[in-house]
Amino acid sequence: MVKSLAEAYVHPEAWPRLVLDGDTPVGFLMAFIDIDWDDKGVDFRSGLWRLNVTPEAQGRGVGRFAVESVAAELRRRGATRMYVTWEPGDDGPEGFYRKLGFHLTGEISGGQTVGVLDLV
Repeated sequence: MVKSLAEAYVHPEAWPRLVLDGDTPVGFLMAFIDIDWDDKGVDFRSGLWRLNVTPEAQGRGVGRFAVESVAAELRRRGATRMYVTWEPGDDGPEGFYRKLGFHLTGEISGGQTVGVLDLV
């Protein structure tokens, strides 16, 4: 999480948030807002950059809450799509994101699978 917070201060498009259950930290998310996806100033995207949920809180809806919170913020800002990337593999989070409505774009970014959720 320390690395993510440092990145948030360096990248103005970062939107970091702590997820609490009462007063107890149970997760951390960092979204990206209008990042220059193709480095050409043509394809700006917003989405979920990082999502961490404590082992004790996994399976209790914390991840779903975090993703839905990012989606709500992106909608508020006028976004129509929300992107996420993940490491491919049987033990990866693809099933989690697919259950939330993300679908594959067919793209690979930095070796990671790219998913998108329509927000409209």
